[in-house]
Amino acid sequence: MFTRLQTLVVEKPWGRTDIPSDFGDFGERRIGEIWFAHPDGDEAQIMVKFLFTSERLSIQVHPDDVAAQAAGYPRGKEECWLVLDAKPDAELGVGLVAETTREAVHDAALDGTIVDMIDWRRARADDFVYNQAGTIHAIGAGLTVVEVQQNVDCTYRLYDYGRPRELHLEAGLAVSETAPRPDPRDGRVAANDNRLLVDGPHFRLLHLSGSDAAELLPQHGADFTFTPLSPGCSISGEEVKLGECVATDRADGIALAPGARALLCWPA
Repeated sequence: MFTRLQTLVVEKPWGRTDIPSDFGDFGERRIGEIWFAHPDGDEAQIMVKFLFTSERLSIQVHPDDVAAQAAGYPRGKEECWLVLDAKPDAELGVGLVAETTREAVHDAALDGTIVDMIDWRRARADDFVYNQAGTIHAIGAGLTVVEVQQNVDCTYRLYDYGRPRELHLEAGLAVSETAPRPDPRDGRVAANDNRLLVDGPHFRLLHLSGSDAAELLPQHGADFTFTPLSPGCSISGEEVKLGECVATDRADGIALAPGARALLCWPA
């Protein structure tokens, strides 16, 4: 059994009007995010979304499970990004360039110099980044990114380039790691790679490519989310298009044509 997930289209001031037509025709609307709503709602542990950026997003941080639950959320938020397309000057901000103090980050968030404290990495298609909870981070302009995250709407904004949105300095700094934050899972994912990108603690994530992907597919039941990244993907003999996402309790019916790629994730 599988279910095609409801598509939620979110306009953002930093969104784009030139997103791939596979996702729909949105005219001149500035589409920033496309989410896939799981039928289990807040009980679902994982969410998948696509991001399309024309400007830098806010500098932000997410809490871990303990801090989030203390604040009334069902879980914390760890997330990862796979870059699908990047302009030549695109960047991802992950952690800080040097260890500092919460007081220094607080002051920098107020005067805007926090931008210079961020470890801005040049982003290219097929880059993969894992953001542990507590990592101060930001997504730059000119990117198309697929994000897999713990399913919770909990973001603490530290700086937002003067946009008229609420900041959450006290809550955000309380959960922030004020130091560089490299992660051993970060790296490159070639389009023809078949491998496990994330093996917990909150979710597992497979990158699937071509007909060889069948060898990696789990044979057990779980709450799987299957997300095509190209044409040529199917489940139980039915096509699943780029721009769609399905929930299924079995992954062994997934098939990819030569040259196709997709993501498969499930709770750890």
